[in-house]
Amino acid sequence: MSDLLIEDADRVRTITLNRPESFNSFTVALKERLLEVVRETSADDAVRAVVITGAGRAFCAGQDLKEHVALLQAGDPAPLRTVEEHYNPLVEAVVAMPKPVIAAVNGTAAGAGASLAYACDLRVAAASAKFLMAFANVGLTADSGASWTLPRLIGHGRAMEMLLLAEPVGAEEALRTGMVNRVVADGRALPAARELAARLAAGPTTAYAKIKEAMAFSGALSAALEVEARTQAEAGATADHREAVAAFVAKRPARFTGR
Repeated sequence: MSDLLIEDADRVRTITLNRPESFNSFTVALKERLLEVVRETSADDAVRAVVITGAGRAFCAGQDLKEHVALLQAGDPAPLRTVEEHYNPLVEAVVAMPKPVIAAVNGTAAGAGASLAYACDLRVAAASAKFLMAFANVGLTADSGASWTLPRLIGHGRAMEMLLLAEPVGAEEALRTGMVNRVVADGRALPAARELAARLAAGPTTAYAKIKEAMAFSGALSAALEVEARTQAEAGATADHREAVAAFVAKRPARFTGR
């Protein structure tokens, strides 16, 4: 059985981490396959929105510690390279994906699994979902982009609290603080995320890509304004923009093509 499932429908690709017996924790094989699929998806024009979720009761428990410990005890240096080789490229690929990415957080998201959800553009959480940043409990610091994504979602103080105290945050608290965008009944996270993704897939995806690029920028105001000016000019030159203006004037729904 594959540890990663891919399903395409309505121009939406659903990527499912499929190691339910291990709470979809990341092995080397799963990390490598997920990175490969995310990169392929980014380049696939037929896919206009993406949903990432987990099979079973968890979204993703983060690093597979059994594999991690076994490799460390064997003197294998691979675990010490995984951040640079796997997690960093994965987060960069998700953030840079030129189409919307939605995390359907169907259960617990911990460590690098939570970080993967934070790297997505939107998060739909099941009512029983929990987020846990437990790096400090195993003597580690944040990785997988959490030091950048989490403070941008909930602020520096709350992010420090999660990282230092390693206490789980439930779905309702995550919604209140802005960590997630929507909370739905258990069993509804994936359908709700797919519905939202289908809506976005029918939208001006080139403009979405430019919005993501501008929002991901970190720097001085003047430099941010330059990025906004460039991405706005690029979006304004698209057929989708012309179609939207024409549709507005004609008082009809716009028909977006992503061009």
